[in-house]
Amino acid sequence: MSLTSRTIEAACHCGNIRYALQWPEEAFPITVRECGCSFCQKHGGVYTSHPQSELHIEILDSDKVSAFRFGHETADFNFCAVCGSLMYVICPLEGNNYAVVNVNNWENISQDELIHSNTDFDAETVDSRLERRKKNWIPKLVFS
Repeated sequence: MSLTSRTIEAACHCGNIRYALQWPEEAFPITVRECGCSFCQKHGGVYTSHPQSELHIEILDSDKVSAFRFGHETADFNFCAVCGSLMYVICPLEGNNYAVVNVNNWENISQDELIHSNTDFDAETVDSRLERRKKNWIPKLVFS
């Protein structure tokens, strides 16, 4: 992780899932990716990650967390089963979990600190997708 970081807080609507994201100060403003696939469009998925960030996830009731895999089935899209908020995506790779977070759940970041971009990953092969994730996604996840 970088020498200086800022904590970004997020929570689902009912508060069952919370996370604190330690984000490198030098990585502001934050580029966020609006995925164009039908799944992300329907669920409000706008994602970001940084390979020098850390994600601390707190779940009050793990029985009320739901995961969904689709497409290549290489990642779990994690939702709160109570309020339906799409919180984060986890991809297991080579014995480690990598993640991206949905910025629509952030509580202490203003829109002027974000740079929006559109993405389309349909042309990626499975191998290139996994390599991109390993290079760019959050490599350190802590659950409590």
